[in-house]
Amino acid sequence: MPSSFLHPFTRPLRDDFVSITDGKGALVFDDQGKEYIDGMGSLWYANVGYGREEIAEAIAQQAKRLGAYHTFDPFTNPPAEQAAAKIVELSPYDEARVFFGSSGSEAVDTAMKMARISQRQLGHPEKQIIISRERGYHGTNYGGTSVQGIPPNREGFGPLVPGIINVVADDDEAMKKIFAEHGDEIAAVITEPIQGAGGVWPPPPGYLSHLRDLCDTYGAFLIHDEVITGFGRTGKWFGSQFYGVTPDMITFAKGVTSGYVPLSGVIVGPAVLAGLEADEDFTLRTGYTYSGHQLGCVAALKCIEIQEREGLLARATAIGERLSAGLNDLRDEGLLLDVRGEGAVWGITLLDGVDVVAVRDALLEMGVIIRPIPPHMSMCPPLVITDEQIDTMVSALRKVLTAI
Repeated sequence: MPSSFLHPFTRPLRDDFVSITDGKGALVFDDQGKEYIDGMGSLWYANVGYGREEIAEAIAQQAKRLGAYHTFDPFTNPPAEQAAAKIVELSPYDEARVFFGSSGSEAVDTAMKMARISQRQLGHPEKQIIISRERGYHGTNYGGTSVQGIPPNREGFGPLVPGIINVVADDDEAMKKIFAEHGDEIAAVITEPIQGAGGVWPPPPGYLSHLRDLCDTYGAFLIHDEVITGFGRTGKWFGSQFYGVTPDMITFAKGVTSGYVPLSGVIVGPAVLAGLEADEDFTLRTGYTYSGHQLGCVAALKCIEIQEREGLLARATAIGERLSAGLNDLRDEGLLLDVRGEGAVWGITLLDGVDVVAVRDALLEMGVIIRPIPPHMSMCPPLVITDEQIDTMVSALRKVLTAI
């Protein structure tokens, strides 16, 4: 009999689950005391690892003083102002502003709305189309569901947001054709620098630069969805910096607080701000009850402090080198079809006919967590994972793939 808790992305009638109760570093523990190496950083977000007492203490101190108060006109709060300033400092922009939410889905929908309304404020109300890419994942609110490029996630929810065009993922010519046909109507292009939940797909060389050029030519905004790649995952603070392509907006969530408190946001660059700030009487009529939530912003500041102090961006690069070497050995041994990734986010494609969920379950028995995305599997470990733990993950994967 299922419990009262209705789980996300799960069969509603499933009634057996692994109950995770504790965590430390890159390890999590279930209610039976079993230990797991978390090769997914929970769901792409536990960058600084689990069990950080200084984060818990910072959150508790703020909660004792003031747990939350809204930031609609005319209110603000120090943690939100400080977190926004720090995030802009780390970003690829010289000048920008940050709009806060609570989830990556909220950030994506907000960026879509800002793209359209900024175009209107700049005198281009006809610019309504938002272009996305196949394999892209942009959350599960109605805007994000509409632009994501994973068809099963769009099915059954009725009419979605109009004015969306989904384009073949890595085809420069297909994108050029869409711009040639609809250029005067395009508000924005949204893409992940590295497509994550679709199976971990880095862009082809020059692809993001090509998108930037098309957007510049036709007056469209470029949105980088960095919910996964933001805050150190690639070895830079943002994937935009890793690839050397600056978008007009960046969405973030997950790693900004390593999940200790939900927080997300949109970093709004100068081109979009020009529209939002063009008319002093204009009011931005969008936002969330918890925009600029004090506990989330305090957690973000502490997580950033830890990453800077412990050199976790450099650690992401080292993780990538070791994980890449181990996974490519498995490919060379004929156990994998493909290996791809950057920094500390990697995807693998299993051999034809191999059941990825069965592989996931066998790895769980061995105390290793990685995520199945049929026919692929993904890895996005905490940036505090040790070399020994990486090697154990790869060794367990070798044993399971050999046996299966």
